[in-house]
Parts: sequence; structure tokens; C-alpha cells
Amino acid sequence: MPKERPSLQGRLLVATPLLTDPNFAGTVVFLCRHDADGAFGVILNRPLATEAIEIVPEWAERCARPSVLFDGGPVRRTNALALGLDLDATRRATPGWTAIQGPVGMVNLHTDAASLSPTLQHVRIFAGSSGWDTDQLDREIRDDAWFVVQSRAADVFTAEPHTLWREVLRRHPRYALYAFSSVDIAQN
Repeated sequence: MPKERPSLQGRLLVATPLLTDPNFAGTVVFLCRHDADGAFGVILNRPLATEAIEIVPEWAERCARPSVLFDGGPVRRTNALALGLDLDATRRATPGWTAIQGPVGMVNLHTDAASLSPTLQHVRIFAGSSGWDTDQLDREIRDDAWFVVQSRAADVFTAEPHTLWREVLRRHPRYALYAFSSVDIAQN
């Protein structure tokens, strides 16, 4: 990450129509980390058919709807990780919880769900993640593969993940026109 660029942690990466890689075409990625060592995030709009209760039954009561497993990206797809919404956003250091942006943070799935704060709600479980080496993401942004936009907690835990790409673009004046185009650039 160039020294002059601030961290994009907590932002959304919205795939532009120019991004044709099948791993990321039409995706919205929440960046969990972005620093000099690279970047890491999860795809928010690729729900899978597997119910989260099948993978982590102890977290079923806290899962956001739809309560299915999400494809977080092409890296380590056999590993599960979770994001959660902590309604007490002032609490930063809690065992099993790592704040990312405002009330959104990473949840350690190895922590006993019952031992975590009752203010932790809307857990979303991801299979795999998305990752970029040092400066790789910055190059992709310069090459117009990604739009970078502010995130909202509602984006991370949307009940309508299939419409998220268009919804995020519609609310951004600079990118709203793209919301009416096809994700597949050949169809535009």
C-alpha cells in the first residue's frame, strides 16, 4: 500500500463491469484489513445453499437473514470466518471480537457464542475469503477493476444479497449509472 494512500479497511470494493474474473465479477467485497502487507476481505453478495446452522449450530440464533453460508472468496474456502454487528460499538477489545468499522467486526467462531455480549447480533458466516498481496489491490483500483465506496452495516448484513451490487451503486452519485448496466460488460 503506498504511504500516501490511507487504509481502505471497512470500505466496500464494488466490482466494475471491467472486472471479468469469475471469482469477483459482480461482487461487493467488505475489506476487513488493508495495510502495507496487503488486503483481506469477504464477498457479501454470494450466498450459498448451505444453512449456517449445518456448519456452526451454536451460532444459529445470532445469524443474520438469510442464515446461510456465504462464499467469502477464493482463498481457503474450507475455512469459515464470521462478521458480526455489535450494537455496543463503544466496546473495542473483547475476547472473540475484533472491531473493523463502527459496529462491524470479526467474530471468532471458536469462542463460545453464549459467552459473548448479548449486544453482538447479526452474525454472518463466510466460507473462504478474498486476499491481495502488497500493492495488488491498489493496482487493481488504478486499473478500474473496483469502485471504492463507504460501507454501511446494513450492506454487510443485507437480507437481499442478490441486489447488493446494484443497491450500493445506486446510492453513490458517481457510480449510479452503472447500477443500470449489466454486470457482464458484453451485454451492455
